Amino acid sequence: MPNAAPSVDPRWDSLSGEWTCSICEERHQGLFDLACFAPVYWNDEEIYAPNSQLNLEEDFLSEDFCVIAGEDFFIRCVLKLPLIGSTQSFGYGVWVSASRSNFEFYIDRFDSGDFSPDDGWFGWFSNDLKGYPECNQLKCDVVPQSGRQRPLIVLHDADHPLVVEQMQGVEFDRLTDIYKLNGHAIALS
Repeated sequence: MPNAAPSVDPRWDSLSGEWTCSICEERHQGLFDLACFAPVYWNDEEIYAPNSQLNLEEDFLSEDFCVIAGEDFFIRCVLKLPLIGSTQSFGYGVWVSASRSNFEFYIDRFDSGDFSPDDGWFGWFSNDLKGYPECNQLKCDVVPQSGRQRPLIVLHDADHPLVVEQMQGVEFDRLTDIYKLNGHAIALS
């Protein structure tokens, strides 16, 4: 007997409009993604430089690229987690390693967004996420997107809870826990 489609969780609909965070007290519109500021290896100031100042030979951090000591290269990507009982997904803005050649390939096409489905590469997940055991160094594939959208990542098969959630999805209560661990608590109006 085939698996039945998961039932729709009506609580997702309650997040389609505005809601107030009971921790930061800001108004939010629907679901929003979370982001890591920099790769876990970044030990410099938490200030973004413009992409136009990218230098491959020294420390550099922008909203899209990171270079450490001219030797280690990272790209901000998006890790999508499906939401069980919803047609939406939740995303983490995370950093993934790239070889120098893959990094240069990516920045050469960054402005045009001209990527084909075969342009991806292997990388190492380079962040730890609240609510998960150590995530840094999980194996993943980077999948560049066209139109200047950040690359998506696909974690490799493993028993790690983050990999399981990327494959199977997260339920409403789990996402509210993730938000709370990151300084946001859903308070529906």
